[in-house]
Amino acid sequence: MNIIIALFIFSVIVIIHELGHFLLARANGVEVTEFSLGMGPRLVTFVKTENGMRVKFFASSKVCETTEGWEHRTKYSVKILPFGGSCIMLGEDDVVESDKAFCKKNVYSRMSIVFAGPFFNFILAFVLSIIIISVSGYDKPVVVAVQSGTPAEEAGIKEGDEIVRINNKKIHIDREISSYLTFHPLKENDTVKLTVKRNGEKISMEIQPQLVPVESAADGLAKGDSAKKDEVQYSYKIGFTHGAPRVKGNAWQVVKYSVYEVKYWIVTTIESLRMLVTGKIGADEISGPVGIVGMVDDIVDESKGFGLSTVIITLMYFSILLSANLGVMNLLPIPALDGGRLLFMIVEVIRRKPIAPEKEGLVTMVGFALLMVLMVFVMFNDISKLITG
Repeated sequence: MNIIIALFIFSVIVIIHELGHFLLARANGVEVTEFSLGMGPRLVTFVKTENGMRVKFFASSKVCETTEGWEHRTKYSVKILPFGGSCIMLGEDDVVESDKAFCKKNVYSRMSIVFAGPFFNFILAFVLSIIIISVSGYDKPVVVAVQSGTPAEEAGIKEGDEIVRINNKKIHIDREISSYLTFHPLKENDTVKLTVKRNGEKISMEIQPQLVPVESAADGLAKGDSAKKDEVQYSYKIGFTHGAPRVKGNAWQVVKYSVYEVKYWIVTTIESLRMLVTGKIGADEISGPVGIVGMVDDIVDESKGFGLSTVIITLMYFSILLSANLGVMNLLPIPALDGGRLLFMIVEVIRRKPIAPEKEGLVTMVGFALLMVLMVFVMFNDISKLITG
């Protein structure tokens, strides 16, 4: 059952992405030859002809191209592998002499079509956020306790203060506090500039974090034993606790905090990529479709004890993460991704002439091959995690 749920979530996210390409293609007068869910051979194909809707099972590419009445009609297909999807446009990968060809549209029209896919993922994340925040409220970044004798107490932080800025980072929701400190870990001699809102007034302060042991390996040693300092892990502590109960707001606050929610997941994805590139997290922490099924398993198992509504809300949160993640990943300037195509178009705008199709095609083919290698690695990594537990 959880596999079906995972496939459903993944399918919806992909369909919304491809729907963005589809709608902007239609709006710009581009002929869409096929709109499909999944990859591989077609299971079922629908075509709206002059004589009504026509359906074919296991239709080959030749059948789709030669069936009478299907010319210049969009084929809507469900394919055998339930991963990914596509919106194939006339003249997308080759030069076609037609006013309805993608390649014949001006560069800004083509850019809007390509950008629409990732943008629709952000729209989906926004819509899901509106539903969740309308039902459950939003998480304000409020201090709920201040530990005695800590830098936070010395700086004058009080219970009820709303954190609005940490260093140069604006804080809108509670989770941004933890994520900021995760992506920007405190180091020796760091000074944290904190801005709080108290009774409508903003108060700025500087805090010198305190070095504390995470686990005291020396605590259990006998009197005559020598404690090995390098076996004790340390971290830096500010000294306040956050995580106030969620707050329900009016319609404007629901919309505003839904924007903050989507922004949070976009920033989290970008920061995670930065840590991956800089080696602060390992490549083995990347997950693909198999890993997503495992995550859905965990989500359902951990939340079902709290009732069906909690399961649904938690899965919607996970869908926001996935949708924002897919949007960001597709905007990376990598050949074969939307971001790679946008990069070629930006170069075209600067040069005032397009890059030769054969050169773009070659780069895209290499990029696609590398993506396939990455997909195999990620799938192998996911399967290894399942086997090792």
